[in-house]
Amino acid sequence: MSQEEIFMKITALNGFKDILPEEIPLWQRIESKALEILRCYTFEELRLPILEKTALFARSIGETTDIVEKEMYTFVDKQITMRPEATASIVRAYLQHGLYVQKPVQRLFTLGPMFRHERPQKGRLRQFHQLSVEILGAESAMVDAELLALGGQIFATLGLDVSLEINSLGCPQCRPEFRSALIAFLETRKNELCEDCVRRFVVNPLRVLDCKNENCRALVADAPSILDWLCHDCEGHFAAVKESLASLGVSYVINTFMSAVCAGGRYDGLVEQLGGPATPGIGFAMGLERLVLLLEQQEQAPAKDGVDIFVVGLGEKAGHFAYVTA
Repeated sequence: MSQEEIFMKITALNGFKDILPEEIPLWQRIESKALEILRCYTFEELRLPILEKTALFARSIGETTDIVEKEMYTFVDKQITMRPEATASIVRAYLQHGLYVQKPVQRLFTLGPMFRHERPQKGRLRQFHQLSVEILGAESAMVDAELLALGGQIFATLGLDVSLEINSLGCPQCRPEFRSALIAFLETRKNELCEDCVRRFVVNPLRVLDCKNENCRALVADAPSILDWLCHDCEGHFAAVKESLASLGVSYVINTFMSAVCAGGRYDGLVEQLGGPATPGIGFAMGLERLVLLLEQQEQAPAKDGVDIFVVGLGEKAGHFAYVTA
């Protein structure tokens, strides 16, 4: 086999993509617009390592989630994992460096590659890029609305028409009652669920609601809504979020199934779960590959930069002069 034949067989791994020079302007446009808006909202950037201890994600994301069970790239012998998302790493850095001591409220973001071993498809790769935006130390519903408005502003600035879907996950006080109601509902449909959902039903029934299988989605379409089971405090917080969104002129829908290009929510117990003080937290993650895909579909790719002046030297001396002048 010739050297050329050997070289031609070396390609990028399945689910890993090169971003070529002609694609870069669109990526830079997305990044620059997002960074400009984040600066206006006084967010500060964190740059985080790609490798973390596996235990960090098992504790933060949950050992029974698809991400931890199936999708993480882990060096098993060393218990080290390539990050599948950024929130856990941000919270780890927040605790490790005592950021909560420096300022009671931290407004942080990070942008970079994440890794998940899932089936590659259009807009979903095994190495993908995410913008993660987090606020730690603020529990006001106005903060929830602010983050939602920020995300919406990024989409609007890029010229993308998206819908905002809001919901609530309740709290440790009201969630168990909803869980019981959901289990009772799913029990009557258990035999029709996919194999994964049958397993999820036993371990974590809430995950059945997130199944991508069309049949399962149809089966849970009329499942109990957690909004009917919220405790007084959670109901009040959700109402305040909606009121704040209305004040900001942000429209939204509730409880719909849509293809997500951005997702997030509150994680008030996470900092404490990772060994820190009780700290409210909220954030969202935005997938850049999906934004690129949407912009390409809308034919919004920016024009390539041209050359303003091209200096040509005829002969060696003129060539040297042109080289220095240019």
